[in-house]
Amino acid sequence: MKKLNSLLFVLLCLLMSNRTLAQGTIVDVAVGNENFSTLVTALKAADLVAALQSDGPFTVFAPTNDAFSKIDSKTLGSLLEPANKEALASILTYHVVSGQLNASDVVKALTDGGGKVVVKALNNQSLTVMQKDGKIWLMDSKGNYSEIVATDVMGSNGVIHVIDTVVMPE
Repeated sequence: MKKLNSLLFVLLCLLMSNRTLAQGTIVDVAVGNENFSTLVTALKAADLVAALQSDGPFTVFAPTNDAFSKIDSKTLGSLLEPANKEALASILTYHVVSGQLNASDVVKALTDGGGKVVVKALNNQSLTVMQKDGKIWLMDSKGNYSEIVATDVMGSNGVIHVIDTVVMPE
């Protein structure tokens, strides 16, 4: 009986923690994941945390720390300086789409669009989502690609899709 009570207690704790995590905003989800520490630092430097904690919903194509490491360290350091806040904000909002697009929504849009769909980012520029080689990719305005490596990381105000390269606006 003791083992059963202990097991039930552990299951209850897990269920409650999952609900708590799911209720955090997309920013809370990013803060809670060490693979997004550079993204969180950039969001703070661009003063975008409060905006992405609002009701949304948002779809965020979130670059990992490894994605940010593909940017020259001098360039990245420069972008994080207060003088470049506007440029950094433009780059970061290029990774955010208004509305919640779950993976199933993206797949349906790709099917309907013949393998490509254009979405408008919060910085008013377009990103192309495409299916290529059995994978889903983002293509930025410069023709560079970023693979979507994980999908449907849910927050209370939207969804995160993890990407392996920072996309760059014009």
